[in-house]
Amino acid sequence: MKKVLIATEKPFAPVAVEGIKGVLDQAGYEMILLEKYASVDEWKQVAADVDAMIIRSDKATAEVIEASKNLKVIVRAGAGYDNIDLEACTKGGIVAMNTPGQNSNAVAELAFGMMIYQIRNAFNGKSGTELRGKKLGIHAYGNVGKFIAEIAKGFGMELYAFDPFVKNEDIEKDGIKPLATVEELYKTCDFVSLHIPANDKTKKSIGYELLNSMPKGGVLVNTARKEVIDEDGLLKLMEERPDFKYLSDIAPDCREEIETKFPGRFVFTAKKMGAQTSEANINAGIAAATQIVNYIEKGDDEFKVN
Repeated sequence: MKKVLIATEKPFAPVAVEGIKGVLDQAGYEMILLEKYASVDEWKQVAADVDAMIIRSDKATAEVIEASKNLKVIVRAGAGYDNIDLEACTKGGIVAMNTPGQNSNAVAELAFGMMIYQIRNAFNGKSGTELRGKKLGIHAYGNVGKFIAEIAKGFGMELYAFDPFVKNEDIEKDGIKPLATVEELYKTCDFVSLHIPANDKTKKSIGYELLNSMPKGGVLVNTARKEVIDEDGLLKLMEERPDFKYLSDIAPDCREEIETKFPGRFVFTAKKMGAQTSEANINAGIAAATQIVNYIEKGDDEFKVN
């Protein structure tokens, strides 16, 4: 019997675990649940003889991968996969996958929740502003970006997007104006919703000059990764421009300094919350389990990332 480990320091919702178990039971696989584990050593011990693994934001390092002697496939239940050591997976002949699109609506709704909370002054009774008629830039027009656009249309926002990997005509057919450069996007838009992955090219790519080009009252919304932000540049900008605001569900390393110096100009969630809905939990978890079964039984590696 094939063994599938769900290793989650931040557990799935119980209904999602039930859904995963249903998929694995139907395939005749054994599900092993490791939630809120105390240490990497505990994870390594449980993972020693499993055939497959499902994780969330857990860091599947080379140490963990190498300790999983029978591992054939690991799936990150979510879009981002920078928490998996892909080199170690490839070296060990292990397929790494993600589940793109399953959390996208949850992330998009959170972005708008943070925007509304901020522009209405955290609902403190004072006069705020509105989203209608404002220019929204979507930095990376993937699965989340498309949901962002769909919601923004309901608010009556003017939409722009930059994504060098998406054809202009594909952006235009959704009623969005594509822009040729990232600089043009930030210079044009009152709000920018950020959805780029964290990699060697993007880390610290969002810095002082780019953010300083935003119009007065500019707002950056980051539901991607904190590593893509140049925090020194962000701090410098917030010091120089009291009109600029930063919203994120991944609090920066400089969180304490921002909270101390710039009250009312930020929104940080208690933890990364983009995928923290029952629906997203269920969608991503079941997708991960289904992809594991399809890979082991049929060799289907459609969502392979290494």
